[in-house]
Amino acid sequence: MTDQAAPENQFSIQKLYIKDVSFESPDTPAVFTFNSWEPQIELNLNNASKPVSEGVYEVVMSITATVKNNGKTAFLVEVQQAGLFNISGFSEQDTKYILGAQCMNILFPYAREVVSDLTNRGGFPPLLLNPVNFDALYAQAMQKQQAEAEAGGDAESATETQH
Repeated sequence: MTDQAAPENQFSIQKLYIKDVSFESPDTPAVFTFNSWEPQIELNLNNASKPVSEGVYEVVMSITATVKNNGKTAFLVEVQQAGLFNISGFSEQDTKYILGAQCMNILFPYAREVVSDLTNRGGFPPLLLNPVNFDALYAQAMQKQQAEAEAGGDAESATETQH
């Protein structure tokens, strides 16, 4: 007896990797002569995804942290943590949620470790990134997108476009 049932939902990690990494400390060695370490941190976090093949997506989390101390740039670290994910059998809306929130939850600990390790190897105290609620960020982005659509935003001004 053969089953012709609909394919089951599948979500799995195929590969995790660093796509790009950079560490700069433009004011060394002068920056090491500080009397106190009271860093001002500017953190930017972005994500992108694209289909690679049928049911396989590349998801990239980009983190840029600029750390200043006493008005001088101590260091700048940029990390693109990426992964290949198998995602199939889900609706388009569920797939967007998985790409925009669940994959980010998987990638973030790896990116956090790279940032911490790079800053430590650069001669600074490790930069420990606080946890991020990607589910809440995704929900906010969807609410904003919906509000813009209801306010008369046209398809060309949407943050995502279909090609």
